[in-house]
Amino acid sequence: MRLRLPEERPTEPPTGYKIAHPVLSHDGTRAGFTGVSLGGALPYGVLADASCVYGLRHRAPHRRCDCGFHCVHDRTTAEALLCTAEHRAAVLLEVLVLGRYLRFELGYRYARQRVRTATVGPCACGTTASALADAGWGRPGWRGLAPSCAACLRGRTSLSLASFARLAGEGLRVVAGSGSTAPADLGVGELAAEAALLQARLDWFQTQLARLGEGGPEAGSQG
Repeated sequence: MRLRLPEERPTEPPTGYKIAHPVLSHDGTRAGFTGVSLGGALPYGVLADASCVYGLRHRAPHRRCDCGFHCVHDRTTAEALLCTAEHRAAVLLEVLVLGRYLRFELGYRYARQRVRTATVGPCACGTTASALADAGWGRPGWRGLAPSCAACLRGRTSLSLASFARLAGEGLRVVAGSGSTAPADLGVGELAAEAALLQARLDWFQTQLARLGEGGPEAGSQG
């Protein structure tokens, strides 16, 4: 006799949380996400169906396979995954678990999902992100994106958070998470340190300009 697991019939789709990397199609017309582990090679849209990453023909999720979308029950658990070095540029997703699913201790493995909200972390410099910019990696046909502030874009391909949401469609909300805002938030000690650093840089530039005024780097070194 084979043991049958209990079936759940919720009145509303369960909510879960996961992390993923935002991606932009090579022609700039579509936006989506790619997973951080097993399904990382298969970008997906806001509303998507899972398939077996091993190419098997069974429906996902299959009890004897680890295919299907994955998420956790608790937002804090998903946020903790963003602490690792390889996941710092990922975004936090709030998803609706649709279709068939398997419940486990920390979350769900399921067949279909809708991404409701994507929370974008701070820029690498620590400032609150205002855009998603080319991260320097990608998948065939897709360009990986990472959170960026306006000062750090430096001409890279980028989308504002609102533009990414519009391209992704299906009512996706994209919001900026926590990050520093401006030097105005610094205390007196931090401001003094910043001023000293700026003064040191200014002194260095003035020295270089003086050398160039004396006939260039070679003339300066002979003097």
